[in-house]
Amino acid sequence: MYNCGKPGEECGVFGIFDNDGLDCAQLTYYGLFSLQHRGQESCGIAVSMNRDIKHFKNMGLVNEVFTGDVLGLLKGEMAIGHVRYSTTGESRRENAQPLVTKYAKGTLAIAHNGNLTNGAQLRDDFEKRGLIFQTTIDSEAIAYVIAGERINCGSIEEAVVRSIPKIHGAYSLLVMSPRKLIAARDVYGFRPLSIGKIGNSWVFASETCALDAVGAEFVRDVEPGEVVLCDRERGLVSYKNNCVRRRPKMCAFEYIYIARPDSVIAGLSVYEARKNAGRLLAKYCPAEADVVVGVPDSGVDAAIGFSEASGIPLEHGLVRNRYIGRTFIQPGQEMRERSVRLKLNPLQDIVKGKRVVMIDDSIVRGTTCKRIVNMMKAAGAREVHMRVSSPPFLYPCYFGTDVPSQELLVSWRKTAEEVRSVINADSLGFLPVEALGEMLAGADADFCDACFTGNYPMPVPYDEIREKRGY
Repeated sequence: MYNCGKPGEECGVFGIFDNDGLDCAQLTYYGLFSLQHRGQESCGIAVSMNRDIKHFKNMGLVNEVFTGDVLGLLKGEMAIGHVRYSTTGESRRENAQPLVTKYAKGTLAIAHNGNLTNGAQLRDDFEKRGLIFQTTIDSEAIAYVIAGERINCGSIEEAVVRSIPKIHGAYSLLVMSPRKLIAARDVYGFRPLSIGKIGNSWVFASETCALDAVGAEFVRDVEPGEVVLCDRERGLVSYKNNCVRRRPKMCAFEYIYIARPDSVIAGLSVYEARKNAGRLLAKYCPAEADVVVGVPDSGVDAAIGFSEASGIPLEHGLVRNRYIGRTFIQPGQEMRERSVRLKLNPLQDIVKGKRVVMIDDSIVRGTTCKRIVNMMKAAGAREVHMRVSSPPFLYPCYFGTDVPSQELLVSWRKTAEEVRSVINADSLGFLPVEALGEMLAGADADFCDACFTGNYPMPVPYDEIREKRGY
């Protein structure tokens, strides 16, 4: 999968409970389209009509998988949808979501964003009891937990509430039964999940940009540990476990790279957070240069902030080919080398003879960054000063962002000067980890910065997870 050397994106979820005669499948299509940046590998939609759940999913982008004919077959009174990037589980159609499961009490459809830290243990326990797994994703273990609880209680919402303490890690979750739609969020609130409203209908989405896309008004975020029910008789009902935290432990990388800039997460504009990162870079890592250039797309917002704070003019120095998506395949090393040039190309008239400050959101392995630096120098840049709007990646993520093992991280056991040498830049500066709080000031949340600091907010079973992911 081609993603320009970035960590893998999250998945995205969208759901709607209709009280106004809306076309749920079509609105879900629009919602997923606006969340496409969170996953380009596969997608799916499940609908419920007259207590019958139908679904369609496949590998590919939303507009490739869902034709007008397919959407026309998905009529329902409620719907959930999913776009996927694989952080756990293989890249194949069986792992696409929503996951639809039949069990003793009926049928469930589940769409999940995040990673479980006890997913391997849950799977092992279920397999020892004779259960058979059809996929390799955490979501199937979640489905078995919920189905097991439903056998022993009176409602699906109670089953989800009972399941929250048993599934550990990061999850923003949509669960659809034939008559009810349920949203839930893990007790730390790692991943965003918002509630919106269209008329009398309820909408759930991973980001507020998806609410905007369907004309929904933002109501509030699902709280950490909260379970929210929609049904015909009661409307919207909230259930809160005793373990609900007052403030989310939001993934800081949602603001740095994952989310769309027009989204608002925990009350803070993603665009403003990225601009603020650029301002802080200019403060902590200044550079003498002639122009500031942002690496499209998420580096551009930070470049605006750097230019504003430093007074160095901002220029559009890198052109992105938008017809090559993140799923672009490179069959060999030569193609991998060429793929950066196919996706990004310097504007020679802008950079030739200039000292360039190049702003990007992160450096993972360093190989892609090195190629871009070399492209800028080949285009005539006199100097290239690299500035990164996140701290160095030093530790893997176990909560859904596909940050690889330490051995693959260029900053692991290297100084900034050593990384600068690797990527061939004339200077290199990272956003200090201490500045994350300044960058994210104004958000109604605390933050998980474990991929930068190693301070994981919950115990993580290192050996088990490393084995599951093939590290």
